[in-house]
Amino acid sequence: MSFQVSAVAAQIPLNPMPETNRRTGNFSPSIWGDRFLKSASELETDDHNEKINQQVQELEEKVRKMLMAPGEGSSQKLNLIDAIQRLGVSYHFENEIQEILQQLHKSTLHDSPDHEDDDDDLYSVALRFRLLRQHGYNISSDEFAKFKDNKGNFKESLINDVQGMLSLYEAAHLRVHGEDILDEALVFTATHLKSVASHLSPPLATQVSHALKQPIRKGMPRLEATFYISIYQQDASHNEVLLTFAKLDFNLLQKLHQKELSEISRWWKDLNFSKELPFVRDRVFECYFWTVGVYFGPEYLLARMILTKVIAMTSAIDDIYDAYGTLEELELFTEAVERWDIGAIDQLPEYMKVCYQALLDVYCEMDQKVGEERSYRVRYAREAMKNQIRAYFHEAKWFHKNHIPTMDEYMSIALVTSTHAMFATTSLVGMGDIITKDAFEWLFSDPKLIRASAVVGRLMNDIVSHKFEQKRGHSASAVECYMVQHGATEDEAVDAIQKEITDAWKDINEGCLYPTTVPMPVVKRILNLTRMIDVVYKDEDGYTLAEIVLKDFVASLLVDPVSL
Repeated sequence: MSFQVSAVAAQIPLNPMPETNRRTGNFSPSIWGDRFLKSASELETDDHNEKINQQVQELEEKVRKMLMAPGEGSSQKLNLIDAIQRLGVSYHFENEIQEILQQLHKSTLHDSPDHEDDDDDLYSVALRFRLLRQHGYNISSDEFAKFKDNKGNFKESLINDVQGMLSLYEAAHLRVHGEDILDEALVFTATHLKSVASHLSPPLATQVSHALKQPIRKGMPRLEATFYISIYQQDASHNEVLLTFAKLDFNLLQKLHQKELSEISRWWKDLNFSKELPFVRDRVFECYFWTVGVYFGPEYLLARMILTKVIAMTSAIDDIYDAYGTLEELELFTEAVERWDIGAIDQLPEYMKVCYQALLDVYCEMDQKVGEERSYRVRYAREAMKNQIRAYFHEAKWFHKNHIPTMDEYMSIALVTSTHAMFATTSLVGMGDIITKDAFEWLFSDPKLIRASAVVGRLMNDIVSHKFEQKRGHSASAVECYMVQHGATEDEAVDAIQKEITDAWKDINEGCLYPTTVPMPVVKRILNLTRMIDVVYKDEDGYTLAEIVLKDFVASLLVDPVSL
């Protein structure tokens, strides 16, 4: 395998340093304290857990029979699949759903009459399109042309079909480049849904308002399940077996997540960063929440533990490079990371020793957990972290030189500091046998999908955080770089950057369609990492301001069980 290795300047002699005026973010402390040290599962008896497990298994089989039952029209089957997915239980039925959608895709290619009854129903056509696209099938958007009038505009009569409009709105978020009809559909549906939202009755009013803020394509699946459970149970036609199964399964999985959080909590408490590095963001539970967004199933336990620890370490290192560390100290830390050797710790100031030791320990534990056969994965993960820290140092030098780069120059480094390539690489380390060296080699080849994900991550973060960061003292963000290069106002810069984000999402949607270069589970990790950016940075820097933005999300996912 080939990695980029950049030279780091020669080591600076470590002399006693005079008192340094350091920048800090004055970050708020964690709101969770020791809340997760003891998991709920530790407090319950084995008999109780066994009873719930048995009930869940029985309900799962009932839902599977419904899913595979013959004789139902495609419309009913698609509604069932949509409900299963949005309720957060589709991971139990991946093979069955794939088989059904594969057959449906074949029928659309061969003009099968199976779905002719639904062809004039906007809701059903849009639902079929969305489900097939979500599963990687490149179904044509031309079938929406039938909903236009002879002037080429979407028919005015559609405005009264709120369910159909909502279905088309959600489908339009899976558009790729060149699909003008879906660009138009998104503007058309969003405009009219906004105008009618306040006049609707619940639960449809709630559903429309939520979709306008968080479309399915960009939502965190696990978080969206908590919302959809409440919507689904208000629907008079809901399936009681499916609803009960979804609720019990959510609570069962939440207990597993709480158990993992308990272990993460002990690890973080033992590091004692709140005292040793009090200037960094204490957000380990938000890091775990982020990881659950990447994969939430029971089979990804090891992967979640690995990724959470790396995200937490990256957050601490980011705060050192962004604010607290002097340029001389940052050069020493960068050089130590290049060596990746405990012997390099002696050259570091005391506060950096704590961080460096913890960083090496995380990757050493990673090596032990994955075993010798998969140790190559850790080597890739380590190189990705080195790339990350090189880029952090590059940005720190820009700040200390008061350098405002061009957009091209900025993005060449900022796409690395966005963390997406590094997190994507790390996310694969603890996964199963489907992950091979080819997947890592692909990640290190700067593929379009990773680049697009990084564009979304970097630019959404910059839009919401640049004002706060500039007050503190920070290297220029995309907003400042664009304003200086183009002589633009802040609003003009943000508008231009938003267009880049829109285009990047089209690249992501294209990268999620068959045939994919790497297995679909790898692609899904990248999609899910991007979704987390939309959830966390939509209106403000939700990670830094976790007590405002993420508090309720974390609580609904990891603290509060669903009411049965």
